[in-house]
Amino acid sequence: MMRLLRKPISLAAFSAIVSVGTLLLYNLPFFNYVVNNTHEDTFGKIFLTASLVVVMLAVNFMMTCLVMFFMRKVGRLLLALLAIINAVAVYFILTYSIIIDEVTIGNVFNTRYSEASGFFSWSLWLSLGALCLLPALYCLLQPVNLCKAKKLGAYCGVSLAVILVVALANIGQVLWIGQNDTELGGLLQPWSYLVNTIRVAGKSLDRQAEEKKLPDGKITDDEKAVVVLVIGESARKANFQLYGYDRPTNPRLSKREGLKVYPTNACATYTTAGVKAILEPEDSGDLYELLPNYAFRTGADVSWRTYNWGEPPIHIDDYQNDKDLAKKYPEADHHYDGLIFTGLRERIESSKKHKVLIVLHTSTSHGPKYADKYPKAFEVFKPVARNVEEGEKNIGMLINAYDNTILYTDYLLDGLIDTLQAMTDWKSAMIFISDHGESLGENKMFMHGLPMKLAPKVQYEIPFLVWTSEGFRDYKSADELPAVLEQHFIFHSVLNLLSIDSPAYKKDFDIFKK
Repeated sequence: MMRLLRKPISLAAFSAIVSVGTLLLYNLPFFNYVVNNTHEDTFGKIFLTASLVVVMLAVNFMMTCLVMFFMRKVGRLLLALLAIINAVAVYFILTYSIIIDEVTIGNVFNTRYSEASGFFSWSLWLSLGALCLLPALYCLLQPVNLCKAKKLGAYCGVSLAVILVVALANIGQVLWIGQNDTELGGLLQPWSYLVNTIRVAGKSLDRQAEEKKLPDGKITDDEKAVVVLVIGESARKANFQLYGYDRPTNPRLSKREGLKVYPTNACATYTTAGVKAILEPEDSGDLYELLPNYAFRTGADVSWRTYNWGEPPIHIDDYQNDKDLAKKYPEADHHYDGLIFTGLRERIESSKKHKVLIVLHTSTSHGPKYADKYPKAFEVFKPVARNVEEGEKNIGMLINAYDNTILYTDYLLDGLIDTLQAMTDWKSAMIFISDHGESLGENKMFMHGLPMKLAPKVQYEIPFLVWTSEGFRDYKSADELPAVLEQHFIFHSVLNLLSIDSPAYKKDFDIFKK
């Protein structure tokens, strides 16, 4: 191989080799999807697949030519890096049945190392070695004789002509491609992550703009009231005993009098969008003033405690993450979500205001290492898979680990209710809702993040639990509410509980009577 790498080759030959290698090593899931999902007969499948092969080869050939011609050594580094990322993308597509779309890329940028490291395994490193080591070295070391600009123009012209002719020959496939654009684009390497990274970056810049202020509201009474909103992470309704699950995952809350349980769908299957939906007044692509920001501006005492990330902009005085709370409560166990529940009574009773909103953002049921999310005392369902990759070989062990996270959640929420119930000078409410659900091997799918049009119901059917102290608010009857609620009910229900009168309030999205 080293003798071959000493011999320079033309730019066209180098680009052709890179293009063919990219197709064969990193795009077989793409063609597998095409063959299995097109409704064409055998000849039609062969013609469409061959056409896509030609287009992909032409596009990658042209782009490799341009990168090498204009970027030279930097271009080599870029091609080697793309080989590595391609290999990672294919590994996750094959292992976790995901697609690399805008949602996936957004999740990548919103994941901390502590969570990402849970995916590191020998199978990942072996896959990377097999899929990207030689291609990356080839891109870095192969001598290339660069052509003149005129010849480069000819290469690009021929490539574009081939792409145009093949596209016209498949004009009848436009509708099918449009219907499957999310899946096709999410399986096409390297374009899946390149295009979607640009999209995510563009939207991130848009979100940096100041949020749109809601109309001014006002607090209408002096009654001492506290609402603790617990935003769960990856908790799916299907594994809650309260919703009919046949395992005792809610042994405490199932005995709790006055607890309300609502069937609810999430607005998205990933954290950033799910949390935003919980905190915003309505489903909108715009960034409107969020619940904690609005309540704080209106005059409530607002505190945000998080063991998580991926949150929208929070503009309040009292924002504390797990590191802040670990310093504040050195005696507490810093490894689990119980940390953010520490000292809540003292925090509430020390408030100088009559209206208090506390938001607790947990991480309890987030994969891939469910078994690391709860203290050992809560490992009731055994044996457990230490991570999703191990759980692929034994789904039952994966479900055991996940169910233990729900058991731990049950313990935390029940203890929170005990704390609020003991504060007889305050009217109080506990609200628990998840940002999204989770796949645990159904149809060979794991974790979350699929686009809503593709997501199984376990990724968006979520728990919504409510407890209030005696005499705080009257609940609406089932006839006054939709059969299935959505996350935006949180914003308007909390405004009611905090006695905030606002033009932004919508009574139809309130579970309480006004």
